[in-house]
Amino acid sequence: MNKTFKNPLVYILFLLPTILFYFIFMGVPVFQAFYYGFTDWDGLNPPVFNGIENFKEAFGDSDFWLSVLNNVYFILFSVVVQLPIILVLALLISNVKRLKGFYKTAVFVPSILSTAVIGILWGFIYEPDSGLLNQFLAIFGIEKIYWLSDKSTAMISILITNAWQWTGFYVVLMLAAILGIPKDLLEQAEIDGATNWQKSTKIIIPLIRPIIIVVMLLSIAGAMKALDIVWVMTEGGPFGTTDVMATYMIKEAFREYQYGYGNAISVLIFIFTLVITGLFQWITKNNERIEY
Repeated sequence: MNKTFKNPLVYILFLLPTILFYFIFMGVPVFQAFYYGFTDWDGLNPPVFNGIENFKEAFGDSDFWLSVLNNVYFILFSVVVQLPIILVLALLISNVKRLKGFYKTAVFVPSILSTAVIGILWGFIYEPDSGLLNQFLAIFGIEKIYWLSDKSTAMISILITNAWQWTGFYVVLMLAAILGIPKDLLEQAEIDGATNWQKSTKIIIPLIRPIIIVVMLLSIAGAMKALDIVWVMTEGGPFGTTDVMATYMIKEAFREYQYGYGNAISVLIFIFTLVITGLFQWITKNNERIEY
């Protein structure tokens, strides 16, 4: 029996079903997207190879670049606005002496709700006439705002909703890292007279740097594949101002019947995501390990 498990072929046989399913459901669609991305195809007639015409069209398409910019907004909002809030919430909850489980559950609840539910719920909150937000602002004499139908407020409304949904998930990750710090270190700092601010900035944050990097990486990857929250709340409107790359790809493929062009956009999403995440990992490669 021991000789059997020392044979590498045994492990390969166990892995083969997983590799096969991964290739069928992940590898084949990716190869198909690459293939159809180089064709002129309406989804009905046979595809015709047209070289890099779809990619040239994408690079000259202002609507596509607007969708790229909206993905960048997702990334910047996640890293610059959402991440500090996550860190502060995690630090606050880690210092709570009583009902810590309640606070963890409370912040985590939005993460277990489906995006459709979140989108509809916040759609009611943003509703111009009877929405909770406008009713609250009316107390201060602020006039009605069309949050999701005004080009100047639609994108930020979606970003806030998306952040509200996922903040709790990342707080729990960061909280687990904070609670994993040896208590001796924090107790020694308290004996030396360190304040909570000094403990947080000089000890806790540097020690949880790897999980902060992981949260940033997950946020970037999530921002690049943003789709459902935009689709539920605005479908990319008004006038395409909230389109992200994925929603623009769907519109081109399934509404404009430009399946070849839609596949080219999906290929660009894949390449952009690889480049951004690869660049981020290269920049942060020296911050992935902490030794106590």
